[in-house]
Amino acid sequence: MRRASLCLLLLLLTACTHLPGREARLYDELGGEAGITRIVEGMLLNIAGDPRIVGHFRDAHIERLRAKLIEQFCVVADGPCTYTGDSMPEAHRHLHLTPADFNALVENLQLALDAQAVPVTTQNRLLARLASLRGEIIDR
Repeated sequence: MRRASLCLLLLLLTACTHLPGREARLYDELGGEAGITRIVEGMLLNIAGDPRIVGHFRDAHIERLRAKLIEQFCVVADGPCTYTGDSMPEAHRHLHLTPADFNALVENLQLALDAQAVPVTTQNRLLARLASLRGEIIDR
């Protein structure tokens, strides 16, 4: 009887964490700071091997870029971070990025998310939030 009560209690406790309408914070779903760091590092490694866009990063200070991307992703994912970099228009002002450049970066991000086994629904939530920055990044 005691064992059955314990099993019932455990079942109820785990059920409460999956209540409809209760959504986990995106930051946590991405693995927190460590997960976001791995995602950003994977994306940067993918970009380094992508002839379509690697040239845009030729003069970048990669360690600073890495740090600012981690901050940006953390903020976008509702994490406990503060973004301390330039505004998106300022950071991309002289790059003359096209929609194809933006799409290539997103593809490299998706590969990094896949490599970290981030579920597709979580990927879509992150990408939807980042997509709002598109207009600030691409030259018009």
